[in-house]
Amino acid sequence: MYSRIMVPVDIAHPGGLSKALGVAADLAMHYGAEICYVAVSSSAPGDLGHNPEEARTKLAHFAAAQGEAHGHAAKSHLAISHDPAVDLDRTLLKAVQDTGADLVIMASHVPAWSDFLRGSHGGHMANHAKCSVMIVRDS
Repeated sequence: MYSRIMVPVDIAHPGGLSKALGVAADLAMHYGAEICYVAVSSSAPGDLGHNPEEARTKLAHFAAAQGEAHGHAAKSHLAISHDPAVDLDRTLLKAVQDTGADLVIMASHVPAWSDFLRGSHGGHMANHAKCSVMIVRDS
C-alpha cells in the first residue's frame, strides 16, 4: 500500500519523536516501505551544523541508525530554507514531492491554545499534501 514514507524530524531536538519514529518503522516493516527522514535547515550555521554539508551528514547518520535499529530501508533528505521558522510548512510540502512520498508521518504534541490561533505544522501538512498524512501525538 505504501512504498515511501516521509518522516520530518528535528534531530537537534529529538524529544517528542520516539512515538512517531516507532509508528513509521512499524508501517515500513509491514509494507516493505522505505523511510526518508527529512530535516529542514538554513544554509547558515544552526542547531544541525555549521553548514549544510555537516547537517546533511548528521541527518544521514540519524537515518542509518534508525534503519539499523528497526530493520527497514532508510534514507535522508535535507531541505534548505532561507528561514525555516517562516518557510517550514512550504518547505516540507516541497519535500513530499522531492522524496516521492506516498505517506507522511509527523510527530505532534497535544494542541495548546496558541495552536488554535496560528495553526500547526501537522495540520497544514494534512490539509495541503497530495498524499496521506498521519499525525502521531507524543502523549
